[in-house]
Amino acid sequence: MMSIPNFKEINVVILCGGLGTRLRSKIGDNPKVMATVGEKPFLDIILQYLRDQGLCHAILCTGYKAEEIENHYRKKNFGLTITFSRESEPLGTGGAVLNVRKWINSNPFFVLNGDSFCPLDYHRFLEFHARKKALASIAIAAVRDNKDFGTITTDSIKRIINFSEKVPGFHLVHQSTFVNAGIYCFEQKIFDLMPVKKFSLELDFFPKLVDHDFYGFEITEKFFDIGTPERYKQVKKIFK
Repeated sequence: MMSIPNFKEINVVILCGGLGTRLRSKIGDNPKVMATVGEKPFLDIILQYLRDQGLCHAILCTGYKAEEIENHYRKKNFGLTITFSRESEPLGTGGAVLNVRKWINSNPFFVLNGDSFCPLDYHRFLEFHARKKALASIAIAAVRDNKDFGTITTDSIKRIINFSEKVPGFHLVHQSTFVNAGIYCFEQKIFDLMPVKKFSLELDFFPKLVDHDFYGFEITEKFFDIGTPERYKQVKKIFK
């Protein structure tokens, strides 16, 4: 089992650069992570939960309407140290992570999608990652309807053996199919495997990690995302 770092020192990278094109009818031209849920931006919910888990350092990867996000979080005190990484051009989810390499001080570190929330236990996630001696770990969940999500297949020890973004999954003996909950734990060595500059974690990178120490941390907690008007409406109702 690899050593576990001081939990409070772990960096959390949050991907906030999404355009939110599918939500235009609901949020106008606002950034997706600033969509209002329970009279506060959705990203507030994520940051408050990270603080309550005991995490202290967040890096927000901004792109579209970066000033709006940065101005809001410079004025608010969540008990977190917040660093901003602004993209001058869209880099994709993978490029955004690679772009903050110089600010990552912890090993491992967490990465989150800024448009989804899951109340998982980050301590347990970190322990799982260390116990597996993983290069990368992903929080995975079983869902009844996976048509809007990529599918992940694991073997009996939770090693990920197939990652297909938004492609129907398959079931094999002693193997299970899950979806990506949008929360990751990476060793810093992950940067050496990343392609140059612009790429998607889900489409370009994760499918190629199946030949490495790549594991799925199964969660039972429900996860919420605001990627479509229907799911945004559901989240607003739940968090009202």
